[in-house]
Amino acid sequence: MNEPRAVHQRGILDTSTLIHFNRFREGGSLPVVSVVTTITLAELSVGPLVVKSDLERARRMAHLQQLEASFDPLPFDVDAARAFGSVAASLRRAGRKFESRQKDAMIAAIALANELPVYTCNPRDFEGIDGLEVVSVPVPA
Repeated sequence: MNEPRAVHQRGILDTSTLIHFNRFREGGSLPVVSVVTTITLAELSVGPLVVKSDLERARRMAHLQQLEASFDPLPFDVDAARAFGSVAASLRRAGRKFESRQKDAMIAAIALANELPVYTCNPRDFEGIDGLEVVSVPVPA
């Protein structure tokens, strides 16, 4: 099955997309220029520390280090902090539990502050956030 073609020049890859990053084919369903956030790298840094298998820990650490070397992440800066308030308010208006969506809300705030779409394998994580463009990405085979 062919992956859909990218629809944006630049876009933020969320954590679910970065987990599968090495399995996407060039020219596939990711943006032409992929961007990550410091929040996503923070989320991924937990993986190697919580797994029990030494082999899996090494695999996750190598993946994280590859991503850290491949991207210059967008920070959660002052503009993102300002956008965060509207993201939190959107989630509350949509009846979503804001507390369980904090990392996704921070990624969304960075995306809004930088006027970028979010590419995700879990689009429901970003439902109810006003003004955020979310691109659903199928998990690669």
